[in-house]
Amino acid sequence: MAGSERIDPGRPLVVAVGAALLALAPAALVTGAVAPLALADPGPLVRWGVPVVDAVATLAAVTVVGLLLMAAFVVPERARTDRRVEASRLAGTVGLGWVAAAALQVVLTFADLAGTPLTEPGLLDQLVSFVWTLETTRVLTITLLAALVVAVGARLAQGRAAMAWLAAVALFGVVVQALTGHAAGSASHEDAVNGLAVHLLGVTVWVGGLVALVVLRPRLGKDLGPAVARFSTLATWSFVLVAVSGVLQAAIRLGSRDGLATAYGVVVQLKVGALVLLALLGWRQRQVIVERLAKDPGDGRLFARLAIGEIALMGAATGWAAILARSVPPVPDSVPDPSRVLELTGYPDPGPVSSADWLTAFRPDWLFIAVAVLASVLYVLGAVRLWRRGDAWPVLRVVLWVLGWALFVWSTCGAPGIWGRVLFSAHMVMHMAVAMAVPLLLVPAAPVTLALRSLPARQDRTWGPREVLLEVVHSRAMRVLSNPVLAASLFFFSLAAFYYTGLFDLALTTHTGHLLMMAHFMLTGYLFVWVMIGVDPGVRRWSPLALLVILFATVSFHAFFGVALTGSQSLLAPDFFTTLNLPWGPDPLADQHTAGEIAWGIGEAPTLVLAVVVAVQWFRSDTRETARRDRQADRDGDAELEAYNAHLGRLREEARRLEREGR
Repeated sequence: MAGSERIDPGRPLVVAVGAALLALAPAALVTGAVAPLALADPGPLVRWGVPVVDAVATLAAVTVVGLLLMAAFVVPERARTDRRVEASRLAGTVGLGWVAAAALQVVLTFADLAGTPLTEPGLLDQLVSFVWTLETTRVLTITLLAALVVAVGARLAQGRAAMAWLAAVALFGVVVQALTGHAAGSASHEDAVNGLAVHLLGVTVWVGGLVALVVLRPRLGKDLGPAVARFSTLATWSFVLVAVSGVLQAAIRLGSRDGLATAYGVVVQLKVGALVLLALLGWRQRQVIVERLAKDPGDGRLFARLAIGEIALMGAATGWAAILARSVPPVPDSVPDPSRVLELTGYPDPGPVSSADWLTAFRPDWLFIAVAVLASVLYVLGAVRLWRRGDAWPVLRVVLWVLGWALFVWSTCGAPGIWGRVLFSAHMVMHMAVAMAVPLLLVPAAPVTLALRSLPARQDRTWGPREVLLEVVHSRAMRVLSNPVLAASLFFFSLAAFYYTGLFDLALTTHTGHLLMMAHFMLTGYLFVWVMIGVDPGVRRWSPLALLVILFATVSFHAFFGVALTGSQSLLAPDFFTTLNLPWGPDPLADQHTAGEIAWGIGEAPTLVLAVVVAVQWFRSDTRETARRDRQADRDGDAELEAYNAHLGRLREEARRLEREGR
């Protein structure tokens, strides 16, 4: 009987791993990825073991992610069913395999980097001493720790929230590996890392979700149709991520059409061919199988056959990816640079900035551009959905939202983003724009309200985008973070902590630090503006007077920061700026003083705008309350005023009585 069979990940995993190994072996021989090294050769066991274990670890990881995502977000929930918990426990079991493979990755990768065979007596001691020193093994160790947390947690998880968080941890364990390999050493470092991270994200959700659906099929029964339909939508988004990021990666690695003729280019073309076939199979699944399952939910045989074919292709692509990670691309990982700018920032020296550059200079950061475009498109689609069904949504909000993201793109890809890597003053312009000006445009657009009104609600107690948004908005963490005092403290004190600690230097010299810095600026700025003037649900509104007090206190602290920076005699991030030593640039300390003036002058303008908006909202609130009282008085003959006057009369009579008795 459908729904009573045991679930077993064996068949799809065997198919995926087998296809990966079959694809991996000839590609390894063609590209020379496992050829003996002239110096310090670690031996064939290490040379072959690294790509094989990489492929196995990747497939185990994506299966864990897929099972947890299906359990938390896709599989319909019904009474007296334990398949969600069963899927989570199965993820924990597969997670143990991921832990074992990740541990082997650490050992084999270190032996490969050290050029030491596994039989070397001192290998273990060297590994313990240097595993956290080398970036590659450090990242792989982080992945190992994430796998261990997920493997243990998935065995214990009972609720959807726990499973969702474990899926996020597992995704982090996979995506963080973008910091290693060719992406980490590329001359187009940040684009390569961003592209690989997005690629890994799309592949993990796509492959993992499909494997999980095949594994869970015997237990889904008549819920297979809705689950496949939901996954089909998720797979479409994943395909877009994989295709776009794959094109970016290929452009960086191949350089030109001539790169396609190399062994590396041939393997890339094989991956592209697999992607095209997967797109065709996915289209057939969406057009034929979803419709057939809607008519006959119990007929999942065609889906299973097609899915197994897709899994085989995905396994082969995983094997080719493991070989590409060890192969030499046509475009070298680094380029000569006479200055230290490229070494320190990942970008060549931009030269002196002119007045026209503030309007015309542009260096695309594809991650930030993609985020801005996606956010804008989704918002516009949500507004269009409301308009088509006859609901009102202000056009001004749409304009504010799009302008906010346009300003974000200019701040990160225009002159502030370009020269902000080498000049403190330009960096401060970027900071003020992203943390203060952009949220002033985004928050009044009320994106949460739009999403809740435009997104469909699920009726089977699973979590779709709308349900996840509601969980976040009404969570305990949000209730704490939306306290205006805490939001203001995070906005200002984290600002001071960032610049007066080593975090500033980390953000200037590392890609991870830069991304975390941008996320921090954006989130703390948005949260602060949200609690002050936001109209979206999820924030307990304080009185306008209290908000103005907090706002002016924040203005004072911000001004103090700017003044302190302007008058400082010690250079922040001194190692970075003194090593940079730009031949055309201003004195670093003088430029720091300019940054303080920008923080003090430009930074106060958005705060004053906030104060004006809070005051206007206060006035409108009082006006609405007065109008409400007037309407109430018209309905009941001003009963409230009459009751108040009667109360005053009673107090007056009581005072007279007490006066007479006192005599």
